[in-house]
Amino acid sequence: MTFRELNLNKNLWQALDEMGFKTPTHIQKEAIPVIMSGKDMIGIAQTGTGKTFAYLLPLLRMWQFKKDRFPQILIMVPTRELVIQVKEEIEKLSSRTNMVVVAAYGGTNIKGQSYEVEMGCDVVVATPGRLLDLCLNGSLKLKNIRKFVIDEVDEMLNLGFLPQLKRVIDFLPEKRQNLMFSATMTDDVEKVIEDFFSFPKKVEAAPMGTPLENIDQQVIHIPNFNSKVIVLKSLLDQKDAFTKVLIFTSTKKMADLLAAEIEVEYYEEIGVIHSNKSQNFRFNSVNQFANGTYRILIATDIVSRGIDVTGVSHVINFDIPETPENYVHRIGRTGRADRKGHSISFCREQELESLAGIEELMNFKIPEIPIPEGLELSDELIEDELPTYKMKNIVVRRPDAAPASEGAFHEKKDKNKKVNNKIRYEDKMKMKYKKPKTRGMKRKNKKGKKK
Repeated sequence: MTFRELNLNKNLWQALDEMGFKTPTHIQKEAIPVIMSGKDMIGIAQTGTGKTFAYLLPLLRMWQFKKDRFPQILIMVPTRELVIQVKEEIEKLSSRTNMVVVAAYGGTNIKGQSYEVEMGCDVVVATPGRLLDLCLNGSLKLKNIRKFVIDEVDEMLNLGFLPQLKRVIDFLPEKRQNLMFSATMTDDVEKVIEDFFSFPKKVEAAPMGTPLENIDQQVIHIPNFNSKVIVLKSLLDQKDAFTKVLIFTSTKKMADLLAAEIEVEYYEEIGVIHSNKSQNFRFNSVNQFANGTYRILIATDIVSRGIDVTGVSHVINFDIPETPENYVHRIGRTGRADRKGHSISFCREQELESLAGIEELMNFKIPEIPIPEGLELSDELIEDELPTYKMKNIVVRRPDAAPASEGAFHEKKDKNKKVNNKIRYEDKMKMKYKKPKTRGMKRKNKKGKKK
């Protein structure tokens, strides 16, 4: 089947031809007719299967120009990088129309985005937090939304965006078509479907966790961080094979540490992105990786889904992710659009349990390959790899030890005690002279003596 056989229009066919896309992927063939029918739909598709085009093509096909300034299509994604990626794809597909697309995401001044939506647009692509801000300040009106898309909903829930998602849905009109795409089907995702969707049609590109057939997966067992760096350098030196390499680490600290270890050898070829980097820095790094300025890009899981770069020759998992689904998202950055891809994972002994969880999810045993010959590994451990010993702090009390005192170690002097010792002058005179001072008291005493 080709895109010409799908119910698209001439403008979309020409745009797809210019972009080099001839045949639809499995998820596109299954999802496009369902979306065109107007039904709510749940799409289960792994990263790299073409799910972005699976909802963009039918939405753009059904879009009709209207003179009012309120958007008709709302697409919600979890990260800034995905917002930019989806906006760029829409602009490419709609290049022959007058469609106006606005991207809204946090980390930048809201005034510019408010102005853009107030001026009028047809499509809004946004992250949940910034989208809610625009609704609350009155800049964005969602009363004309007819198509609502939630992309990467599992990642959106993992990042804690469920409250914002619920509040945004309150601004939407009841009569609309809901589309949701997710790489995994969790209990939280099921709950969202139950609360907000009306008898949705489920379309699944492949069973959840199924390894992508066009990705060659391998694992190398390596004892420690420094040895991983040695093996990594030996692979990166093979420039003819490792032409565009995406390296994943689980933490920002590990990403910076790895970059510091290899930046001397690959100074002008390497970029690093994680959530501590500024928005512009991240965008520029991905762009330089995409255009070939950088041959190597180090990234963390939090931004992995926003990296959509064609031609990634290898994905290297410098460490094994604790969440099995993240492994599937990582390797999905290579082998995109039915191209051949390669994935190599470095595994320490402490990561074997995580590796077993990944293999169980995919129902697939990742082939092991040996460490390249001629490499001398390191025995030196970094701080995070050093063993930690926790010892109980046991206090032994001597049998003849005196019981703990509840107060001062000696009795205070009377003058230092916090007691009101003030004596009236009259009483003081009585104590001194042993007789009354005043005349009245004298008369009283005399009367008593007479009696």
